[in-house]
Amino acid sequence: MMELNLTSRHTGATAVVGRTGFPNVASMSGGVLDVVTSPSQPGFDPLDLLYASLASCLVLGARDAASRFGVLDRLDEVSARVTGEKAHDEPSRIARFDIELTIKGELDDVVRQAIAVAAENEICTISNSLRGNPEFVSRVSG
Repeated sequence: MMELNLTSRHTGATAVVGRTGFPNVASMSGGVLDVVTSPSQPGFDPLDLLYASLASCLVLGARDAASRFGVLDRLDEVSARVTGEKAHDEPSRIARFDIELTIKGELDDVVRQAIAVAAENEICTISNSLRGNPEFVSRVSG
């Protein structure tokens, strides 16, 4: 019998693109997404996916933080808007992430700030990874 330990579950994704067309991304859990290549096209481009990953991780982290602080019953909704600014020099990268976190509910500003700090600096794997210097281990095949 196989045991599933969700705390150490490894997830990932694959992306495929041909000579023409758009990339197709598939998650290891079965999700599928077509990626767009122009800001005028509806859908997610690679930067949108990065921002969406950070935003979704932050709102889940904030909900978890509210639970840890014993105020989940007073939390109504958490939303995050993430944008950024690309660096003006090489290599191509995001130089700054701009995060607007809205935490609604019967909470004072001190508790809201504590939730935001815990979500961003302790709980969210994406923000912690972006702040860190993760190792890239790449293999190329034909």
